[in-house]
Amino acid sequence: MPSSSEPAAAPTAHGKPVMAAPARQPVQPATPMWAWMALAASTTLVGSYIGLSKLLVAVLPVFLLAWLRFGIAALAMLHWIKRPPGEAPLSPRDRRLLFWESFLGNFLFSICMLYGVKQSGAVAAGVVMAAIPAAVALGSWWVLRERVGVRTWAAVACAVAGVVLLALVRAPDSAPGASASATVSASPWGFVLLMGAVVCEACYVIIGKQLTAQVSPRRISALINLWGLALVTPLGLWQASTFDFGTVGPSTWALLVFYALAASMITVWLWMAGLGQVPAAQSGVFMVMVPVSAAAVGVLVLGEPFGVGHAMAFVLALAGVLLATWPARTGETGAAPTAPPPPVR
Repeated sequence: MPSSSEPAAAPTAHGKPVMAAPARQPVQPATPMWAWMALAASTTLVGSYIGLSKLLVAVLPVFLLAWLRFGIAALAMLHWIKRPPGEAPLSPRDRRLLFWESFLGNFLFSICMLYGVKQSGAVAAGVVMAAIPAAVALGSWWVLRERVGVRTWAAVACAVAGVVLLALVRAPDSAPGASASATVSASPWGFVLLMGAVVCEACYVIIGKQLTAQVSPRRISALINLWGLALVTPLGLWQASTFDFGTVGPSTWALLVFYALAASMITVWLWMAGLGQVPAAQSGVFMVMVPVSAAAVGVLVLGEPFGVGHAMAFVLALAGVLLATWPARTGETGAAPTAPPPPVR
């Protein structure tokens, strides 16, 4: 007698039983095109405001810029602070994690990124920021004991090689009509600060992995933005006391509002909306748009030089992103983190 777990046998015309066909697996619905576009738009915005921030730091002191950015975002996210129904109150551990999430991922990241862009350029920032997925994987391996395989180590090697090549390459002459800020030679300290921003981002992701189990992403964004505002307020007020706000034109104010809202709100909403429809393992591939858009802004908008050495460093950076984030085949180990965080800055 066949066991009850086996499919029933159906008789044929010749009297020989055959096994019934197994039930057809349900077809997964196709991912809507708007979800792919939302993820691409989110990461493109991240790279764009990283590149455009060079225009802001040319006019506004860094601490004042960060203070105004956090303040604008805080006003826009007031309705995100309230605890939603069903969410548990913050525990002492959650409060500590929120502070470190903001101190490392908002405050220090913003300072390192803004000063780094000011001393290096948008193209350099795009190449260095491409190391973020590899840094996140290494941090997860070191702190969270997640498994890291050959592809991730190869991504780390590509990221390091790209940054080293970028630091050694000699920039070609600037294009005619380039802005004065585009012709400034990159300082070694600019690369150090940008790498500091990459480390801060890795810490932000690792802490965020522990926070999102208890607190909603929108509320995390609002609360760490408030912490960032509190941390930078003394330095912002110090620079504001001697700054002539009459030198700031309407276009700079408009760019500042775009920077604040894009970094803290718009990219979060686009990323979360797309991630709800796209398999998590595939969403990380869209991080490739961060260095692409940052470099595009540097070359097309700021008139920064882009030579053969820059192109080689850029290719290495993109290879590192793809190695770290491309979805793994069944049974393959060492893939990147399967659910990259929303690009909140």
